[in-house]
Amino acid sequence: MKRGLAVLVIGAAIFGATIAQAGEPLRELRVSAIPDENPNELMRIYTPFADYLSKELNMKVTYTNVVDYAATVEGLAAKKLDMVWYGGFTYVQARKRTGDALPLVSREEDLQFHSKFIARKDTGITKLADLKGKTFSFGSVSSTSGHLMPRYFLLQNGINPEKDFAKFSFSGAHDATALWVESGKVDAGALNEAVWDKLVQTKKVDTGKVVVFWTTPPFVDYVWTVRGDLDKGLQERIASALLKLDSRKPDDKRLLNLHRTKKYVRVQPEEFKPVEEAAIAAGLLK
Repeated sequence: MKRGLAVLVIGAAIFGATIAQAGEPLRELRVSAIPDENPNELMRIYTPFADYLSKELNMKVTYTNVVDYAATVEGLAAKKLDMVWYGGFTYVQARKRTGDALPLVSREEDLQFHSKFIARKDTGITKLADLKGKTFSFGSVSSTSGHLMPRYFLLQNGINPEKDFAKFSFSGAHDATALWVESGKVDAGALNEAVWDKLVQTKKVDTGKVVVFWTTPPFVDYVWTVRGDLDKGLQERIASALLKLDSRKPDDKRLLNLHRTKKYVRVQPEEFKPVEEAAIAAGLLK
């Protein structure tokens, strides 16, 4: 309950923020990210990005957690947020909601991203067909790698969650999905490959109990996105600041490591068309 209240209070702070009047220079860049991990981990990852951008842009940059995925979309649409780290599906939703949300840069890995399907060893699940009649967890409803693309690929393989699972639910975050599977709350689940790798490396999941039994084909995923009406010069300065990060430099490497990447690359709106088409095919977008 305390954690939930903290996130709600933080979210409320965003929506009480002052909006710069038209024509005024932006005094503060307000940054957020989809809540695909626990709030403390998100603060650990993104506060250093805000500090870095503040120095590079010579302006105040603040990072704030929000309560859910939808809050990032509504925050950008209401001009209470200026820049958000989105998953591909949430970017598509933001673009549809605002009409001009603009993708700036993605991690190099995001152009060929994957979801991992995991199960407890004692379930006997070794292939997608074995999921029929089992309990299953997605991440957030709006998650690209935790729901949309896993659902899309399940349907492509003849498995309809509504008909073929004994029950399915939404854990709300990738790390939560792994914990649900490990604890036996569900038999299997799907999550972001980068979060899975991090959980394994930090020993926060017991690989003696939980295994990856299937990896999806590649898809485009995460992206730094800005309001379309943000000053074009500022957009370019933000993109340049992220693109120039060099993993050979210790300070830059520490920042890149937080995002589990070695470099960022420019992206264009049309690169997310396959995600939009997958969302429509999966019945998650009209």
